[in-house]
Amino acid sequence: MKGIGVWRGDATPAIHVGRRSLRWDISQGMFRLPCRVRRSEAGVEDAIEAPPLDLEAYLPRLTARGVILSLLVSNHPARPTPAQVVRAAGAFGIKESAARVALSRLVSGDELLRTAEGFRLSARLLERRQRVLHEVEQQTVPWNGDWEMVVITGTGRDPVDRASLRSRLSRLRLAELREGVWMRPANLLRPLDMRAEPVRVLTGSPMGNPGELLGALWDLPAWEADSVRLLELMERAESPVDRFTVATAIVRHLLADPVLPQELRPDPWSAGLVHAAWMAYQGEFVSIPEVDHRD
Repeated sequence: MKGIGVWRGDATPAIHVGRRSLRWDISQGMFRLPCRVRRSEAGVEDAIEAPPLDLEAYLPRLTARGVILSLLVSNHPARPTPAQVVRAAGAFGIKESAARVALSRLVSGDELLRTAEGFRLSARLLERRQRVLHEVEQQTVPWNGDWEMVVITGTGRDPVDRASLRSRLSRLRLAELREGVWMRPANLLRPLDMRAEPVRVLTGSPMGNPGELLGALWDLPAWEADSVRLLELMERAESPVDRFTVATAIVRHLLADPVLPQELRPDPWSAGLVHAAWMAYQGEFVSIPEVDHRD
C-alpha cells in the first residue's frame, strides 16, 4: 500500500505510515505506538507513562441502545437474560433504568426477540449484522481507470424512498458529485444491480485530474485524520470496555472507507492499518457474563 512500509531485520519490526511508525510488541503479539522516553540526569532513559484515557473527550458517548445492540451482536448466538444485559451495560456506565427502557424499545421495534432463554437478535437485525460484516471487508479488483456513475432519473418520489436510495448508494461506496449524480472508481468486486431503481448506470473514464474528482467526492484528509486518531485510541485503550468502544467506532469508520484503488490513494493513507486493527480485535469481544455462548 502506498505510504506504508514494513521492515524486518535485527531491529524491532515496524509498520511506517508517513512519518509515524507502529512497532511490533513481541510480548503482546501486536503493533504498538512507541512510548515517549526521557533521559534522566544519570543518563537513564525512562518511559513516560501516558495519562489515563478519557474516551468521552474523543468519541461520542455510546447510547444505551447502541451498547445493548453492540453487546448482543458481538455475543451472538448467546441469549442473555434481561438481568445479564443490564449488568453488562452497567460496565459502560449505562444506568439500569436506561438499559431496561432501551431493551423494551428494541423488543417493541422488532429488533430483539424475547424468548424463554433470553433475548436474541431478530431476523432483520441478523441480516443487518451480516451485511455490515460484508460491507466492512470490501473485495477489490485491479483498477483499469474506469469509473462507475449512477444518475438518478426518477422524479416525484417521496422522502422515504429518496433516503432509502441514497443510503443504498452510500453502502455501495459511491459518493455524490452533485445532486442525483453518484460516482466512484470501478475497482470493487460487487454487483451494481440497480434495475429496480429509477437510475441509469454508466461506466467511463472522466477527463481531467482524478485527484480533483476525488476531492469533490470525499473529504480524504478528514478520513485519514480520523484513521490516525482511531489507531491512537485503540493503542491507548487498555480496558475491555474502552477497546470495545473504540472498535465500535472503527466499524463505523470503515463503513465510510472509499476503498480507493492503489493508484488513487493519497500518501499517507492508513486504511490498511485500520482494517488490520479491526481484524486483530476480532478475538477480544466483550463477553456478557454468565451467558452460554454455544450455538
